[in-house]
Amino acid sequence: MASVNPYPDFDAEEDAKILRKAMKGFGTDEDAIIEILCHRSNDQRQEIETMFKQAYGKDLIDELKSELGGNFEKAILAMMQKPAVYDANCLRNAMKGAGTDESTLIEIMCTRKNDELTAIKEAYNAEFDRDLEEDLKSETSGHFERLLVSMCQANRDETYEVDDGEAESDAQELFDAGEGQWGTDESTFNMILAMRNFNQLRAIFREYEKIAGKDILDAIKSECTGSLEDGYLTIAGIALDTPAYFAALLNRSMSGAGTEDDDLIRGVVSRSEIDMEYIKKKYEEMYEKPLADAIADDCGGDYKKCLIALVG
Repeated sequence: MASVNPYPDFDAEEDAKILRKAMKGFGTDEDAIIEILCHRSNDQRQEIETMFKQAYGKDLIDELKSELGGNFEKAILAMMQKPAVYDANCLRNAMKGAGTDESTLIEIMCTRKNDELTAIKEAYNAEFDRDLEEDLKSETSGHFERLLVSMCQANRDETYEVDDGEAESDAQELFDAGEGQWGTDESTFNMILAMRNFNQLRAIFREYEKIAGKDILDAIKSECTGSLEDGYLTIAGIALDTPAYFAALLNRSMSGAGTEDDDLIRGVVSRSEIDMEYIKKKYEEMYEKPLADAIADDCGGDYKKCLIALVG
């Protein structure tokens, strides 16, 4: 369940007019900007952007950039991009310059569905005239590189069918590839985690626990390290409980000294039209605090108002 849904009485021309007024003259009416953009679906925001240019001969994104600043600006601009374009930009930012932000690569490549990954690859090519798979290969190596290349194929089985016999044999293969031998055969883990549908993965994990006497998450932690471990844990976590995975991600972004604002913005913006209501419920269960309260404690000003409006 989404926290941001298409606005029922949507009028792109009226919204464009309100935004124009909010940014005209001295000072900016940030509340009006939040009221409109945080309560419209992404498709509706795209229509507003088109209408704004049609009506005023100005680019809405340029206007927002000149009027806003800091993390509030970042959050608003993230909302204004189509989801695939936003993800493509996040991936590019994670790979350009010195060093690679592996956690962002994992979060996007290992949690998106086939159609989303296909759209991201197309957007990446259109935005940067670069090939996503080639860039991933050049920025990563070894078994982690192979995992990301597998994800890039966007070819996971997305049916809901479960084959108990196959679940048993896959669980045995995982055990034999890890706990059951000296060293780990990562290619077996890669093949099963990258190919099977999520219902099937849950069935495999249940069988695995029977064979190994420990759950799959503990097995991954004991068999793998670094980014590969994080990648496998992300796929397993998404298969087991998607809202719990994103609740933990949002909590991590706000834990400790300072806030990982890019992660927080991406988590809130990218899930607001998918499953934010479930994530909020899970967040409160896991951390005994409403997500909106956690955001309020961690963020300030219009940035805080914007994120809280998005989580609903």
